[in-house]
Amino acid sequence: MAPRTRAALLTMTGLSAIGVLAGCASTGTADAGSGTAGSAPAATTTTTPAAGSGATSGTATTSGAYKDGSYTEQGTYSSPGGKEVISVNLVIASDAVKAVTVKTVKADPTATQYQNKFIGGIGDAVVGKKIDDLNVTNVAGSSLTSQGFADALGKIKTDAKA
Repeated sequence: MAPRTRAALLTMTGLSAIGVLAGCASTGTADAGSGTAGSAPAATTTTTPAAGSGATSGTATTSGAYKDGSYTEQGTYSSPGGKEVISVNLVIASDAVKAVTVKTVKADPTATQYQNKFIGGIGDAVVGKKIDDLNVTNVAGSSLTSQGFADALGKIKTDAKA
């Protein structure tokens, strides 16, 4: 079965392609979109911290290389439709991601579709992982949105430095 077919099958069954296909290389590319660059409806996902994790918005305690707290930055990337922008919020505690929220800020209609797929799978890819171990390259078939996430992550790491 081709990698693209496996990814589609996993997406349809609600499984995370990241978790099941970890280590598999992706050779698919995003489809070129038509439409104009402009505001798109915001898409959001929030993965909340586990009960008792102690991660709350506004904390600024230091437990390692990064200050515990909630950090939000925008990330940009280029798509066939132009420059796209996402907003990334990470809750960090003990140098690990406790929660993630990603929102569409500016995207053409095709990019918005890929961003929505990314938003649906990013929590499984990053929550519970050490911030320095994150290397998000493709989530739910959206490799370009991952570039915007990486851009925002770099800014968040700078913001959160202890």
